[in-house]
Formats: sequence, structure tokens, C-alpha cells
Amino acid sequence: MTDIPDELIELERSAEEARARLAGLADEEHTAQWRRWREASAAVLAAITEHAKATGQNRYDVERAVKTAVRHAEEDPAE
Repeated sequence: MTDIPDELIELERSAEEARARLAGLADEEHTAQWRRWREASAAVLAAITEHAKATGQNRYDVERAVKTAVRHAEEDPAE
């Protein structure tokens, strides 16, 4: 398994939390929160790409490891 820096885990958790906040929102509130989620997701992907490049790993494998680590954590970041 890929060694995943805590920074990547925290970025992914933040993106998942932003996604979860979309529930129940409508109109302008939804649009604003969607933008926050999109920005958080873009930050995660950029960090994953940079980490993969710096360590010579496959970006897809790093992304999969980060998402798996966050989704299989004891606490669900979306709750």
C-alpha cells in the first residue's frame, strides 16, 4: 500500500465534508457550497498529483489509497 501523508488525508476529509454539506441546500446556498466543494476537490487532486510526481508513484494509485484511507476510517468524514 502507498504511504499516504497526513496532509493528503486531511485535504480529502475536508473535500468530503464540503460535499456532505451540500445535502439539503438549494439555490444560492447550494451553488456557493458546490463551489467550496469543487475548490476543495481541486486542492486534493493537485496535492495528490504533486505527491505522486515527487515520489515517483502512479497518481491514480495515490488517489485511490487516499480515498480508501478516508472512507475506511473509523469516523465517516461526511457525518
